[in-house]
Amino acid sequence: MAEVVRMPKMSDTMTEGVIAKWHKKVGDKVGSGDLVAEVETDKATMDFESYQEGTLLYIGPKEGEAVPVDAIIAVLGEEGEDYQALLEGGKGGEAGNQAKSDQGKDEKTEEKAQESAPKATAAEDDGDDDENITAESLGATVITMPLLSDTMTEGVIAEWHFKVGDTIKSDDAIADVETDKATMEVTAYADGTLLYIGVEKGQAAKVNDIIAIVGKEGTDIKPLLKQRTGKTEKAEKPTADRSEAPTAAKTSQPVASEEAPASQEDSRVKASPLARKIAKDKGISLGEVKGSGDGGRIIKKDVESYTPAAKAAAPAAAPQPGAGESRTTTVNIPQFIGEERYTEKVVTQMRKTISRRLSETFVIPHFYLTIKINMDSAMQARTKINEVAPVKVSFNDLVIKAAAAALKQHPAVNASWQGDKIRYNEHVNIGVAVAVEDGLLVPVVRFADGKSLSHISAEVKEFAQRAKAKKLQPADWEGSTFTVSNLGMFGIDEFTAIINAPDSCILAIGGIDQVPVVKNGQIVPGNIMKVTLTCDHRVVDGATGAAFLQTLKSLLEEPVRILA
Repeated sequence: MAEVVRMPKMSDTMTEGVIAKWHKKVGDKVGSGDLVAEVETDKATMDFESYQEGTLLYIGPKEGEAVPVDAIIAVLGEEGEDYQALLEGGKGGEAGNQAKSDQGKDEKTEEKAQESAPKATAAEDDGDDDENITAESLGATVITMPLLSDTMTEGVIAEWHFKVGDTIKSDDAIADVETDKATMEVTAYADGTLLYIGVEKGQAAKVNDIIAIVGKEGTDIKPLLKQRTGKTEKAEKPTADRSEAPTAAKTSQPVASEEAPASQEDSRVKASPLARKIAKDKGISLGEVKGSGDGGRIIKKDVESYTPAAKAAAPAAAPQPGAGESRTTTVNIPQFIGEERYTEKVVTQMRKTISRRLSETFVIPHFYLTIKINMDSAMQARTKINEVAPVKVSFNDLVIKAAAAALKQHPAVNASWQGDKIRYNEHVNIGVAVAVEDGLLVPVVRFADGKSLSHISAEVKEFAQRAKAKKLQPADWEGSTFTVSNLGMFGIDEFTAIINAPDSCILAIGGIDQVPVVKNGQIVPGNIMKVTLTCDHRVVDGATGAAFLQTLKSLLEEPVRILA
């Protein structure tokens, strides 16, 4: 049966998307996961993959045209299948029969049909009538897990800001979703009552899975959920397992029994989302905090000013039970001087993606080139630059600027493998690896070759702050053509970095060491930095990579050349 393909909501602020390019044409076969189009959102141009299979029967918007979120952009089905009813009704793929049968009915007949639909559903177990009921016919809006980054396959609900029964507006942020790269807000984009929450806090949902339904109070949404019974049953089983896993992973039973009630108590306490986050970060139980907001609601200042006086007395009382004395006695016995312990943590979305991306990277044929660079002149230049620069310039900023200049001279390095072709980028966008608590992010300094050192420095500092605060957006980490990773500030002499696909190269920067060097026949102290270039051999040959490093070396040893 034919199914419509709608414009997805690819970012939390997206209201419409522009079809930048169609990768399929009418009549082509489309498989699940195939790249169908490129969509330009308010933040980035992102790939749109099909989650359906079939023949592409219809394409609505042309390249360059804007389409509202949730509008029909294509139809998939069997070759030769009639899909006009879907376009006329503007409904989902399973609503074709309903669109035809509803034609010619007056408003009263439709109201009676909708009123009788829940009764028929309850009376008949086969669900035939339910298949023709859509969210539009019920006046409801289905909110699905959005695609918030180009590599996202699922998201974890970090926080719900509303509960079932609450009234919400279209621009309300109903939940925080932890993706593979950041925690982002999901907007309701519909007015009404929150009728259903499909994923609990801390649980994951795949992209395009139902996470909530908004509509008129009292609307029967069972038909909508029944249509996805098969998917729902599969999703609920692992969800139940996940909810039990954290308890099972605790190192001892007493810890688990203490934390569970606290979590349940916190969920019932009235508090602002920011106050909950601060309390969670500080390990404060909201049940012990007195709220100063309306109706006793806990706000930010209440958590920040809270002094855990009651908790301070708890350790003093702990040794009194016999169990505590027994533990002390056991430790003092020589043959029992320790205890095996471990803690297990659920893998974050970011760590899952890092694991998947790095595993994929190892199919790339790598090779490594290392070169020593004398940084004496660079150190002198940096000192003079920082005397007049509005922003303090780091050695990393000098390397980024020098790498950008070198890439303009060696376009073969500023390239990427595209399967059956190699893309040579004429622009220079340098990704800068930034370490965060959960892993690694690579925000992109765009058109780095045309920016001043002060501009690069300010941009990198801002990226680092936003990355650690989980405020980066998809547009910030997409589109790199070359990557720089620096561990020199951690005392690392040299290392090899893993390529950040689809880039063909990544530059690993070590620290600057003062070592003896030969200069004009004399042994003198010199400041040497080692850098290692990791290359994709499908794109870059050894001589090409070596020539790039020679240019980079000459630019850093004569930094005035990158300031011109």
